[in-house]
Amino acid sequence: MIRALIVSAALPVLAGCGTLSALSDATTPLNVFELRPPAQAAASPGRMLARDVILELPTTSGALETDRIMIRPSALEAQYLPDVRWSEPAPVMVQTLMLRSLDAAQAFRYVGRTPLGASGDFAIVTELVDFQADLAPDGESARVAIGLIVRIVREQDVRIIATRTFTATAQAGSLENAVLVDAFNAAAGQVMTDFAAWAIASVRGG
Repeated sequence: MIRALIVSAALPVLAGCGTLSALSDATTPLNVFELRPPAQAAASPGRMLARDVILELPTTSGALETDRIMIRPSALEAQYLPDVRWSEPAPVMVQTLMLRSLDAAQAFRYVGRTPLGASGDFAIVTELVDFQADLAPDGESARVAIGLIVRIVREQDVRIIATRTFTATAQAGSLENAVLVDAFNAAAGQVMTDFAAWAIASVRGG
């Protein structure tokens, strides 16, 4: 009976230790990075169009649907950098970059994640297929790859008026966090520049 009482009394203490350990892990500081839209936004080739453009949240695979920074040692293996995060999950951050890139061009009346009314005039539907650093054979450097499949849908008749795949790569000379993020930023800047120019031209023609 005494032994049973001792074990029972110890259980809350052990549970408390586990809680303290979890709290300690949760408060461990992480390096958080975010990507920025390109400084040179696509310029609108004419006056602003009275069109509302909605950017839907990109779809992606489970491995990329996270705020962790992926690095691939091989084509079939996915790992994540420790103690470092994106400021938002990758699909949300890509959506933010697309939105800001289009908004900076001032080509449309409204660009947003949700429509102002019942629906927008055009919806941009995106699949995020690549957003990772591929480890080089030397194991000390990497190549960042970003890939998007983008479709522009005219809401009036739910017709796809344009489809294009955007890809870009950038070399990271080392595996340091800041160096890898700089490479991500360079690749994302190229993709967003190309995307914004294409989207503006496609909506104007649609």
